[in-house]
Amino acid sequence: MVPRILIVDDEGEFIELVKFRLTNLHCEFLVANDGVHALSQAREGKPNLILLDILLPDLDGLSVCEILRRQPATKKIPIIFMSALSSSVTKRTAIMNAEDFFTKPLDLNRLEKRVGEILRHQLGVN
Repeated sequence: MVPRILIVDDEGEFIELVKFRLTNLHCEFLVANDGVHALSQAREGKPNLILLDILLPDLDGLSVCEILRRQPATKKIPIIFMSALSSSVTKRTAIMNAEDFFTKPLDLNRLEKRVGEILRHQLGVN
């Protein structure tokens, strides 16, 4: 089974950078540029992991996460937040419902390692 990662961000160049960095993990990528599209991609695409920005058009990432956690089909999908917002309040709020929080600009080495750990756990691979 090829792991599926949903990347949610409104900056196309950022999405491409993350996809390029994570290619070593041999994943399939789904993409959403706003919160509403992220919700439909999470339900229909059944990703193994969601990389989620907070500042999004239509519906912010914290709201997307809250909605996903209330729905049986998506409540157990691991989420990593990626955001330029770095206040302690934002981080605490985000991490309550997510596996991790990365501040932009990202430490891409750390992101790749963390994504690999979560995917191995999700897929039951050591």
